[in-house]
This record gives sequence, C-alpha cells and structure tokens, in this order.
Amino acid sequence: MAKFSRKGKKELQAISTASLPDIVFMLLFFFMVSTTMREVTLMVRTNLPFATEVTKLEKKSLVSYIYVGPPMLQYQAKLGTEPRIQLNDSFKTLGDIRDFISSERDAMKEDQRPLLTTSLKIDQNTRMGIVTDIKQELRKASALKMIYAARRKE
Repeated sequence: MAKFSRKGKKELQAISTASLPDIVFMLLFFFMVSTTMREVTLMVRTNLPFATEVTKLEKKSLVSYIYVGPPMLQYQAKLGTEPRIQLNDSFKTLGDIRDFISSERDAMKEDQRPLLTTSLKIDQNTRMGIVTDIKQELRKASALKMIYAARRKE
C-alpha cells in the first residue's frame, strides 16, 4: 500500500507583531497613571476606631499625617510596647512636632499654607494623655486644622 503525501507542505503564517509595541505602551501608561506610590512606611500599629460620620478628604496633598500607636513587632525589642509617635518614616518625640509642621508648610506653595490639615491616625487603645500633648504641640505650631482618622462603621 502506498502512502499518500502532499507534495507542497504549507507552513503556518507568522503572527504579525506590528501592534505589539502599541499594546505594551498602553498597558505601561495605564499602570503608571492608576498606581500610587506609598508615601510612608508604617512603623506603628494603628487600629483605627470606628465612626458613624466619616467624610472623605478632597485634597490629600494638603494633609500631613501623624501616626501614634505601639511599634510593630520588629521594633518592639528595641523600643518596647508603649505608644510612639511616627512622623514621616521615623520615630519622633513631642518636641519634633513643631519642626515637622514647619517643614511641611515650607514644602507647600505660599497660597496653600493656610489650608494645611493635620490628620491624626491614632490607635484606638492609645491613652488620651499623649493625644492631648500632641494637640497642644500642634496649637503651639499654629496648626489648628486637625482631623482624626477613623474607620467607617458598617
């Protein structure tokens, strides 16, 4: 018995890659626009309290954050478990709050400086004494616009 074979073997056509760079650049542009970079690495644990009336901040560029809470586990061996103040990416004391506020104001445009808002992200188990001390330091630094961060009660 004879085998049937085709005389001309047809090859598959090559896939056109002409539009591939366009697709790659569209995806790259999409992810560059839609992602946000983390501004601060949290070094304290903040379990925010619940609230019934929560409003969303409109301009987050005008907000400076002060974090207060017990240090994360990797810092507890050196710092203990007492609540600490975190400004930007380092632990600070109450005396450093005025310098922090003035440096935040200096980084802003002149017309936006009165709109500076200080957001206090404080762990719900933190004693009120440290919160009162922070508020007093903010008053001395003339940062009178303060808000408290909270979670929405569901």
